[in-house]
Amino acid sequence: MPSIDFQDDAFLIDPYPTLNALREESPIFWNEPTNQWMLTRFEDVSTTLRDRRLGRAYTHRYSHREFGQPEPDPRWASFAEHEQWSLLSLEPPDHTRIRRLISRAFTPRAVKQLGSTIQGFSNDLLDTCAEKGDFDMLADYAQPYSVAVICSMLGVPHTDAQLLLDWSHAIVKMYELTASEETKQRADTAAAEYIAYTKELIAHKRKRPDGLLVSELVQVEDDGDTLTEAEIVSTTMVLLEAGHEATVNTLGNGFRALMHHRDQWERLVSKEVDAAVAVEELLRWDPPLQLFERWILESDVEIAGQALAVGEEVAMLFGSAQRDPRRFENPDIFDVARNESSHVGFGGGIHFCIGAPLARLELARSVAGFAERLPELSLRSEPEYHPTFVIRGLKVLELSA
Repeated sequence: MPSIDFQDDAFLIDPYPTLNALREESPIFWNEPTNQWMLTRFEDVSTTLRDRRLGRAYTHRYSHREFGQPEPDPRWASFAEHEQWSLLSLEPPDHTRIRRLISRAFTPRAVKQLGSTIQGFSNDLLDTCAEKGDFDMLADYAQPYSVAVICSMLGVPHTDAQLLLDWSHAIVKMYELTASEETKQRADTAAAEYIAYTKELIAHKRKRPDGLLVSELVQVEDDGDTLTEAEIVSTTMVLLEAGHEATVNTLGNGFRALMHHRDQWERLVSKEVDAAVAVEELLRWDPPLQLFERWILESDVEIAGQALAVGEEVAMLFGSAQRDPRRFENPDIFDVARNESSHVGFGGGIHFCIGAPLARLELARSVAGFAERLPELSLRSEPEYHPTFVIRGLKVLELSA
């Protein structure tokens, strides 16, 4: 029977040979170690992301007992509070209401207005990298860049950036399928500290509104409906975590790929291929999010020929789906001119990433900036990936200008 060992070091370093083999063996399989159905092919993953008979949550329709699930572990109460009103964890009607209210503040116009600010952050950090000559793409550029952008959009003091980074790094490890008790404890502690910080920030914005996103979320209103403090806390936290982690890991994974494929890097340097086009391949070829889950909420659900029961969980393997030859021609080839924006790197359906326009802008400005300013960029040493699967990213990326 096919299965995945998410603690296997060789798999974590390069999961794609295993994912390719599993995808060709079966479109769906039961993974005994994690008690989940796993989807491997693009069409099934894309369709399932949009299937309203499945959901990210189930408590809006079932009790834990009715759904065959244990009560939440009280040891991780702060993490649960952090998740309670996260868009990633909600289903309609709450998801519809909160996303509608957030979208009033998180508009394409607001993202466009950040363009010059984003360019300024990128330029300053590129100056630093050029001066150093040898630098870590993640610590010296991607991390400070992504957190500066999201802090500017949210209205969070830039002096608190390191606090936010530390909390985010700890919290997102809770999403891994093999998180240890120690990892969960660190995540819960970080969530508690982050919640307290965010509540203080909200109180400050109520007294001194500044027109930025947290302030707008405090004041936003639609037909008499407003966001509660708990909803603003979860929203603020998930926007920072999702935005930061995705941007950093896309840049890290993507520039590793570019350094290993010099011909593709030269196409960017020569401007044969536009940076915005290349970003789509960075998101497809080695995505920062490898797995996304849904619960079966209704009876008579069948996916890829497999009948599924209420209470079962489906895990969609994004990395496998995005190398499916049924959807992408020569999918294992890294081609910056592929221009396939219909990948699932930003999810799909009602949970499609609300920050996708911002992420694309951040990534395109970065790729273009490096190609123009540091055309001789090269890899100093082969980087190591973090020993995690769900969120895939590098520990460091040492480059020479």
